[in-house]
Amino acid sequence: MKKLFANPYLLLTLTVLFWSGNMVVGRGIRGDVPPLTMAFGRWLIALTLILPLALPHLKAQWPLLKQGWKPLTVLGLLGVGGYNTFAYIALQDTSATNAALLNSFVPIATIAISWAFLGKHLRPIEGIGVVISLCGAMTIVSRGDFAVLAHLKLNIGDVWMLVAVLDWAIYTVALAWRPAGVHPMLMLGATTVIGLAALGPACAWELMQGRQITINWGSLSALAYVGIFPSFLGYIFYNKGVADVGANKASLFIHLMPVFGTLLSFLFLGEIPFWYHYLGIGLIFTGIWLTMKR
Repeated sequence: MKKLFANPYLLLTLTVLFWSGNMVVGRGIRGDVPPLTMAFGRWLIALTLILPLALPHLKAQWPLLKQGWKPLTVLGLLGVGGYNTFAYIALQDTSATNAALLNSFVPIATIAISWAFLGKHLRPIEGIGVVISLCGAMTIVSRGDFAVLAHLKLNIGDVWMLVAVLDWAIYTVALAWRPAGVHPMLMLGATTVIGLAALGPACAWELMQGRQITINWGSLSALAYVGIFPSFLGYIFYNKGVADVGANKASLFIHLMPVFGTLLSFLFLGEIPFWYHYLGIGLIFTGIWLTMKR
């Protein structure tokens, strides 16, 4: 089991599975929990799970944290304070189709930023893999009719989703500058505290504007899910995956979100997959295989 969870590709796949569920939950309870409050709540829950694992390393590695406070601040603001907050705001107004499509551009944005700031390039076969997997994601989102993409209209929710995409691409690349020698749990704890420090005032402002939380089993279960799986486990797995395979390859797994969205819809909503789902899934896995191929 230990060797299994040391596989970065498995960790990245599980991460995207958790995040796919996060998008479904975020859209489903948008009327019960305001977006900024949901972002703050999920990370507050995650912090309670992180602290027992992070605090034992704090005393010995405090000098490393102080030395690397600048990259930690950037990672905390982007990864904890930014991406999911922007995504929750986007899901207030945009459709699941638009959100899935726009999220599929994370690998492209990550590759562009890696090229611009780190000088990293993809081999031709890797570039082909990225394009094929992007086509697979778009096949699922457009339901096999690419003319649908031409008629998609951007609204304010789509703009927020584009901000989330840019945020996550920068975060993924910025992981290259995380402080060396800091235990992964301590780093996650530090970035979570930084992100919560930014989200706290935003959450208070939102509640002061009259937005309210509807307390019921659905909203509480949703907060528990997004706090444990996408936040706690998802970020541990993603950070480990990026460290092992690099930002470009890790970001490619974002294309699995439409795949998992299809599977989750089938399992929980009874929606039967169509031919374009199978075609898109095949293209996505082909693209990932080409990109990972040594």
